[in-house]
Amino acid sequence: MQVAQIHIENFRGIKGATLDLRKHAVLLGDNNIGKTTVLEALDLVLGPDRLNRMPPIDEHDFYHGRYAVKSGKSAVEDQGGDATQEPVSGNGGRADAEEEGAGTEAPDDPALQIRIDAMVIDLSEEQRNRFGDYIEFWDDQGKKLYEADPEGVDAETVFPALRITFIGKYDPDEDDFEGKTFYTRTLTDGVAPQAFSKKDKQVCGFLYLRSIRTGSRALSLERGSLLDIILRLKEVRPQMWESAIGKISEISVAEDPSLGISGVLQSINNALKKYVPKEWGIGPHLKVSNLTREHLRKVITAFIATGDGTHAAPFYRQGTGTINMLVLAMLSQIAEDKQNVIFAMEEPETAIPPYAQKRIIHEVRNLASQTLFTSHSPYVLEEFSLDEMVILSRDSDGVMTQSQISLPDSVKLKRYRQEFRTRFCEGLLARRVLVVEGATEASAFPVACRRLAELAPAKYASLEALGVCVVDAGGEGSIPDMAKLYKQIGKRTFALCDLQDAAAQTQIQTQVEHMYMHDEKGIENLILKNTSLGAMERFCDLLHWPQDLQEKFPNPKADVVNALMAYFAKKKGDFGIAEYVAQCSEGEIPQWIRDACSHLKELCMPPPAPVAATVAPDAGAG
Repeated sequence: MQVAQIHIENFRGIKGATLDLRKHAVLLGDNNIGKTTVLEALDLVLGPDRLNRMPPIDEHDFYHGRYAVKSGKSAVEDQGGDATQEPVSGNGGRADAEEEGAGTEAPDDPALQIRIDAMVIDLSEEQRNRFGDYIEFWDDQGKKLYEADPEGVDAETVFPALRITFIGKYDPDEDDFEGKTFYTRTLTDGVAPQAFSKKDKQVCGFLYLRSIRTGSRALSLERGSLLDIILRLKEVRPQMWESAIGKISEISVAEDPSLGISGVLQSINNALKKYVPKEWGIGPHLKVSNLTREHLRKVITAFIATGDGTHAAPFYRQGTGTINMLVLAMLSQIAEDKQNVIFAMEEPETAIPPYAQKRIIHEVRNLASQTLFTSHSPYVLEEFSLDEMVILSRDSDGVMTQSQISLPDSVKLKRYRQEFRTRFCEGLLARRVLVVEGATEASAFPVACRRLAELAPAKYASLEALGVCVVDAGGEGSIPDMAKLYKQIGKRTFALCDLQDAAAQTQIQTQVEHMYMHDEKGIENLILKNTSLGAMERFCDLLHWPQDLQEKFPNPKADVVNALMAYFAKKKGDFGIAEYVAQCSEGEIPQWIRDACSHLKELCMPPPAPVAATVAPDAGAG
């Protein structure tokens, strides 16, 4: 089983998205792009336990919190952003809705609904038998539903498929939210919509492992935990609860009179008899549980012995790494029993050393019919091929798009793999990329921006605060191709370099949003020609000069420019320039660097647009 395509409308930060997925994929992008939202959307449409939540969605699951419109306004007007029109959202919004009739005009308007469509292919024989009446065909080459000549379904690129749709909306009559899943085909063929039930979802075998909750619930019996799923697959639930409740009900806590508790309870019982007949209540005593299935699910947990002794502690009190490896062991158990399962997993690298990260990815890929990951770890990402990396981006209108990495001619696959951790990975995970020509610029410019932000935060910002990742191109000739690589996958790209000839300037400018080029050949010249004598002499005093430079410059301050030039040349690419700017005041940092840092802040963090003043009507008019 495999999700070939997912379409999302009005869900959280995504106004609209259509994503094509492979058998194994890792979703990449900066934080808050929407990677988790995509997995949550899959959980809504395929997860058997999500709909146990009542309601399964809330105000914050709707794009911009818009789920209803006020009386007298259409959904189109509301979505158009009328400044005088407030969407109904939040608890306060519901109260207003009841008073003003909000949401009664267009409760089923698609603009106010969450809709998630999943195209599922690679169906097992069991799934084809169960869903036979609703099976259609998917053209994997054209990435669309196959609706041509029936004889064409035998083509190698056409597969039996099942379309499933989740629809979530606000019900003004109940003043609450509802979410239901349907066979998509029944929403369009003129017949009554047919629900895709929880039992149907269990046959699909989708499992979503959240980065925070998975470990803490793995060996509990809460609904949807990994142990709960294993028990359900093995069908060992019958008689379990009756037996457990029977044994626990026999245990009475603190009956020993010497503890004092039973005496207090008895005095309460005696006082109770003075006021009410025994039929009203008698004999209070303590038990270890509410003796209901739901309460036992919450309180029963597995214990694990630690160290060489026999003392056992709750599993969730173990180290985070141990818990995560425990999760992997349980996943393997689920996959072996299910044989056809989709694993969606957030950040498998959490608290796991690199070698274990790789093992998790390798094992899970072998166990599952499809795996979907999010990750910020280079050790995880390098386990995926180029076509398995799905780069996500989202514009200001909430439209999400995907792209794939296309290596330029100057970046061979071998080089990409060898330098993935040091040169390429960080750029794939960022929103904005600054491509610099060498290691010296890669180390010095971020330090300069950070220093300026400390000295004058109103004028400057660190690259980290701007969400800008610095990528070392490895030479000025590689800047255009390196910038093109990131531009093609939707990143905002910038470049920083020495003086270039006209042809090189044009090549770089066509691939970046802005090029920062100074007038010197070498950043060392830029620094030493545009800083103060006091800053250079102070830096000389701070240095532990290498032996060869001590012999060449016994008194560095006497020839401070040449001495520092020699030092920077010796430390090229090794934080020499970065150390210098880190000890400078604002005025001692070259003006060009200050201007570049300030301009980059304006591009990445523009000031808010001025709000037009409201002109009050003339009191005397009329």
